[in-house]
Amino acid sequence: MKIIANKLEASHAKVAIIVARFNSFINNSLINGAISVLERVGQLKNENICTIWVPGIYEIPLTVNTVIIKKKYNGLIVIATVIKGKTFHFEFISKDLNAIISSMSIKNNLPISSGILYVNNIQQAIERAGTKFGNKGEDAALSLLEMINLLKNI
Repeated sequence: MKIIANKLEASHAKVAIIVARFNSFINNSLINGAISVLERVGQLKNENICTIWVPGIYEIPLTVNTVIIKKKYNGLIVIATVIKGKTFHFEFISKDLNAIISSMSIKNNLPISSGILYVNNIQQAIERAGTKFGNKGEDAALSLLEMINLLKNI
């Protein structure tokens, strides 16, 4: 029986992080967490990490698609924070964005890890950006490192 169990070190990899400027007071903590994990755990050199800032969450799919077309990266991390408001905007964005990103990942056989927070309020966002519930940017980076190695080893 063959077992594929993957390490997290991926010093050979090149990673792009696409991050929304909207809600940057939270996203900055998420991206810092992701970069820290990529460098400390993944052993990526700083020059192998590219951060791409976009205005908001709607611009993420087009940017992901463009990055995929360029074929420069072994994986992507997307980072954003969507805080529920009083309109239906939250429901439309959260449902559609996850489906689009997942579809692009499968279609292009490229790991894309989500560090997108969908929360009811600012307090929940803060708790997931490095306090009470950890840092979801770090979690996204750990997942991406494992998936880069998994796809390489299958």
